[in-house]
Amino acid sequence: MDQLPKCDANYVPLTPINFLKRAAKVYGNRLSVVHERTHFTWQQTYERCLRLADSLRSFNIAKNDVVSVLAPNIPALYEMHFAVPMAGGVINAINTRLNPNHVATILRHSEAKVFFVDYQFVQLARQALQIMMTSESISSKLVLPSVVLIDDIESPTGAIFGEWEYEQLVRKGNPGCIPYEVQDEWDPIALNYTSGTTSEPKGVVYSHRGVFLGSLGIIIGWEMESEPVYLWSLPMFHCNGWTLAWGIAARGGTNVCLRNTTAKDMYRNIAQHKVTHMCCAPIVFNILLEAKPDERREISSPVQILVGGAPPPASLLEKMKPLGFHVTHSYGLTEVGPALVCEWQAKWNDLPSQDQSRIMARQGINTVALAHMDVKDLSTMISVPWDGKTMGEIVLRGSTVMKGYFKNPKATAKAFENGWFATGDIGVIHPDGYLEIKDRSKDVIISGGENISSVELESVLYSHPRVLEAAVVAMPHPVWGESPCAFLAIKKNSEGKSDDVKEADIIAYCRKKLPHYMVPKKVEFMSELPKTSTGKVQKFQLRDLTRNFVVSENFPSKKTAQINAKTETQGHKAQPVRVPSSRL
Repeated sequence: MDQLPKCDANYVPLTPINFLKRAAKVYGNRLSVVHERTHFTWQQTYERCLRLADSLRSFNIAKNDVVSVLAPNIPALYEMHFAVPMAGGVINAINTRLNPNHVATILRHSEAKVFFVDYQFVQLARQALQIMMTSESISSKLVLPSVVLIDDIESPTGAIFGEWEYEQLVRKGNPGCIPYEVQDEWDPIALNYTSGTTSEPKGVVYSHRGVFLGSLGIIIGWEMESEPVYLWSLPMFHCNGWTLAWGIAARGGTNVCLRNTTAKDMYRNIAQHKVTHMCCAPIVFNILLEAKPDERREISSPVQILVGGAPPPASLLEKMKPLGFHVTHSYGLTEVGPALVCEWQAKWNDLPSQDQSRIMARQGINTVALAHMDVKDLSTMISVPWDGKTMGEIVLRGSTVMKGYFKNPKATAKAFENGWFATGDIGVIHPDGYLEIKDRSKDVIISGGENISSVELESVLYSHPRVLEAAVVAMPHPVWGESPCAFLAIKKNSEGKSDDVKEADIIAYCRKKLPHYMVPKKVEFMSELPKTSTGKVQKFQLRDLTRNFVVSENFPSKKTAQINAKTETQGHKAQPVRVPSSRL
């Protein structure tokens, strides 16, 4: 059998580009992209991508050349996920919420050859390019990218920026263009930059093989049927829309583009286009839940939501059900894309609703595209027992893991130590094999020798009817070393006020639901929690604030404290978390 070699008949490199060609053949007359009054079919989208790929070649785009895009979820950004690799290039979708310095850093580091800019972000792009030209630290060999404006396809503004306008390139391209033929499925297709929540942003390189398998893996895990109607509430710049920028084509779906994720726009598009699927971070739940009566629309059939980016509290999942949303929980990172999904099992259907929500809040099991997931003690690389209690670091291994960090071999080697990708997330595995995150390794609070999961505490805080946003970090404590400090954003009452909820109310609420050692020693109220450009809470900012906080309680003597600690933590033995010191 070993004498049977690969040949053109039995081996073709895996690439998601083929999803588009197949969709054009099978679903040619079905709507592919919808954006307000603009509608395209799959045959039209395929032709537009061919034209754009041909025009990109006039910029001398070759294998591994980066094409950067600064745009919201509009048809142009969707098309470029196919057109750029069809020209042989690598797509780099830039986070539109970054500041000019960050955008300049990405353009410089990626060596982008062409830079597409939506008309709403011209000022941001112009400032970033000026920084590149004036910075003293840049090399004299730096070549600025060619700039292409993406004007409003609905109502062109006539804005002038760069050498070309997007629709001009589409029109001038040859629809008979022969796309770049992928010779090696390990070739790069996308370059994404991490959000930098725990370190400086790094350039993550995806391969054609990884994206092909990753997108199919999440489609299977989510049980997405053919011809879905998908609402783009998740930014495409976020892991290429969790790889669904390619995956929707594999199911012949309709992409409903959304420039702004407002409650009004989401509900309107859901009702108008009969949306069946959407993805989002938990923060979008709050937008939907807090919608005003005149912004809401009746949802006639259930909308499947894939949620990820941060652990959603069970109480928040419970609130989404009456609105007509069915939630599936996924877990991933920029370096891996969607890696785990909480696949639902029929035996859970008869459980009480609250128990179902608690199961849904777990991160779940690896998709069929990811070979292995585990929770290990990194100091020994021994797997933790499946008891739902013993914590360790989540590690992943499989074909959907990134190629590595662009121009950063040291960070790449560190990430792949011991033959696994170490995520930096702390979790447990339940007896049924389903994984649940307990914290980021650096966010675990060690109080009097006890490990406190900020995620577990945040889940309790979210169950309070008036809590809109919650984050828990460690603050210095003169007796325990560290103690939990809660930062909250409160929902307004019927009178439009939020200052009626006091610190004592929150602490009393937590004391009813948690061991005393886990109860926050201080509660700080904010109008809104600080977040990264991808919607994750910036806990490092909150930790900085706690340095000047004073715990409002009478501190016992050390001997009394030790007695109290023994009494408080009896029956709540913590499992030691062993993670590398560099991650703490």
